[in-house]
Amino acid sequence: MQHIHILGICGTFMGSLAQLAVAKGFKVTGCDANVYPPMSTQLEAAGIELIEGFDSEQLSLKPDIFVIGNAMSRGNALVEAILDEGLPYTSGPQWLHDNVLPGKWVLAVSGTHGKTTTSSMLAWILEYANMAPGYLIGGVPTNFSVSARLGDTPYFVIEADEYDSAFFDKRSKFVHYQARTLIINNLEFDHADIFDELKDIQKQFHHLVRTVPNNGLIVYPSNNNAVDEVLAKGCWSSKQSFDIASSYSGDSPDWSVELLESDGSSFKVFLSSEFVATVNWSQLGQHNIANAVVAMAAARHVGISPEIAAQALSEFSGVKRRMECLYSEKGVSIYDDFAHHPTAIATTLEGLRAKVGQEKIIALIEPRSNTMRMGVHQAALACAFTSADHVLWYSPDSIKWDIDSVIDKTTVDATRYNSIEKILDAAFNLCEDHKNHSIPVHIVIMSNGGFEGIHQQLIQRFK
Repeated sequence: MQHIHILGICGTFMGSLAQLAVAKGFKVTGCDANVYPPMSTQLEAAGIELIEGFDSEQLSLKPDIFVIGNAMSRGNALVEAILDEGLPYTSGPQWLHDNVLPGKWVLAVSGTHGKTTTSSMLAWILEYANMAPGYLIGGVPTNFSVSARLGDTPYFVIEADEYDSAFFDKRSKFVHYQARTLIINNLEFDHADIFDELKDIQKQFHHLVRTVPNNGLIVYPSNNNAVDEVLAKGCWSSKQSFDIASSYSGDSPDWSVELLESDGSSFKVFLSSEFVATVNWSQLGQHNIANAVVAMAAARHVGISPEIAAQALSEFSGVKRRMECLYSEKGVSIYDDFAHHPTAIATTLEGLRAKVGQEKIIALIEPRSNTMRMGVHQAALACAFTSADHVLWYSPDSIKWDIDSVIDKTTVDATRYNSIEKILDAAFNLCEDHKNHSIPVHIVIMSNGGFEGIHQQLIQRFK
């Protein structure tokens, strides 16, 4: 039995990879700086030994190879010991390429936004159609119990991230996956900690396009200049475009929709202008409609009809931390949402607004991602909250850019707080004020991290 030792095992990707490795028959151990639930619980349930920290004494485990996560950097004690001893090591994406993906029909979901949700939709459509896919998703789809599995057929759905692979491999993760069916949801500037400009990201996306075979398929937006520029560099595969707008500035897209409900809960789907299916489901917003359409297009490439895909989507229950309703009592609803980019924030709030009408929306935002902490999106953030009634910014000492300058340009009520206790008080008091006027209130907590446990603290206030 081969033994792998994973550095950074509690990250979403590496933890999922660890579970796949166990299912493949490998002995797996791992270490991380923060070994805690929920990932630690999943890993321990899989029989994986976890070690806190990165001390060089872990060399005594003598694994066949070390799998090094992209959060590891030079200077890490265990990394330095591995290099000094000349021991074998690889990246997570490369290990996946070598040990899990050979012989698989890989359906990869890429783009700045919507990767986790679209991957979850696509995996569920295949599951519903009795195709028993394997998958690796950067979140927990509520239609499944785990974030990754090997599956019983050659089909494998993967969330294809553009973040780099490791300190020794600066290519994007998705270059390793050899997709046969590729979704490019959208493309904007992000990850300012590793990319200097949009062109750097486009270069990586074209590396990805170069790996799709001639008999493969690329599903892409018809109205995204950044994606058009990538494909113009060269494309050797079949392509299908999509657009969910009601009118088009150029040629008609291959896939399009007609809204039946303004909140996106019901819509018709068209392929080459021919009606193919109607989707009635529990998801909301234009962004989720786009996610659904590309999932249907990718599923059709492996033989699933749009009608069957629409039936599957009617039973799609979402993804944890993607507008996940945590609490709803006495006129107050609290949601957990992963949005941390201006576009994702805006589309999420627009979807909720379309559903709740004139009811009150309060957005709590933690600028936690590397790009948000760097203040790269300041100019766009002021316009991202127009669908909310109140915006409560969390501004701890680690935030070095001027949130007040964003607040000054925001057209809705917005305030900055430097402690969790103060932002909890503000959110609770706003709700009490609206409850006094019998107005339902929706609180959306937006962060790609833990937000210092604010979710449960706020729920306890109301309980």
